[in-house]
Amino acid sequence: MNGRMWIVVGVVQVLLTWLAQPAQAAERLKVAMMDQQQVIERSVAGKRALDDLKSYSTTRQKIIDSDDQELKELEKGVQDANLSEEVRKEKQEHFRTKLEAYQRRIQDFNREVQEKQRAMVAEYAQKIHAAASAVAQKEGYTAVIDKGSDSTVKIVLYSHPSVDLTEQIIKEFDRQNR
Repeated sequence: MNGRMWIVVGVVQVLLTWLAQPAQAAERLKVAMMDQQQVIERSVAGKRALDDLKSYSTTRQKIIDSDDQELKELEKGVQDANLSEEVRKEKQEHFRTKLEAYQRRIQDFNREVQEKQRAMVAEYAQKIHAAASAVAQKEGYTAVIDKGSDSTVKIVLYSHPSVDLTEQIIKEFDRQNR
């Protein structure tokens, strides 16, 4: 199981334990929902981080596109019917060397972008936790559960809109991360 799944299992276990308590203990339980993805996508700092990541990725893609164009031109040169066998072999070797470098660069760039994305997610998870904690304490919530999404893990199947703290958490997140 990944770390997120362990958190989900832990939260569910805590909620089940609380709900198994006598009725008066269950009445004290006040749970809210939030959407972390929305906090990142709609907050000022989150938008800025996503834009930075997109810019970083776009810069890498431009380099890849340039290399791709160079490879296409080299490939045309190799296919020239007027070349001697010796020149053709030299051009093929040059093309092969460039192609291998191109493939390594793509792998390196993909790894860099993924690492940058992971670092951003980890950093913003901590910041979102701080904002969610502040809102939950202010509003008297016992727990705040991430709704999840279809692209991650859908944790909450239904929640009443009145317990969705996403808007308040976005405001708190922006206040804390100016």
